Amino acid sequence: MQLLPIAAAGMMNAQSRFENSARRTAAAPLDNLAEETVERIQAKTAFSANAAVVRTADEMSGTLLDMLA
Repeated sequence: MQLLPIAAAGMMNAQSRFENSARRTAAAPLDNLAEETVERIQAKTAFSANAAVVRTADEMSGTLLDMLA
């Protein structure tokens, strides 16, 4: 299953996007506040979506193991 590495990479990418946006906002808070806020919301949503993929893949693996036991 390639789901876990892909979702983990997506989570790392979202975290990086969020942190970069926060740094830019801290450096120049009034330059692009609206754009940076949207970027952080998108990064948070992407992280949550990838976390849901990880949870679902874990549940599916558990169910498969239960069926095989």
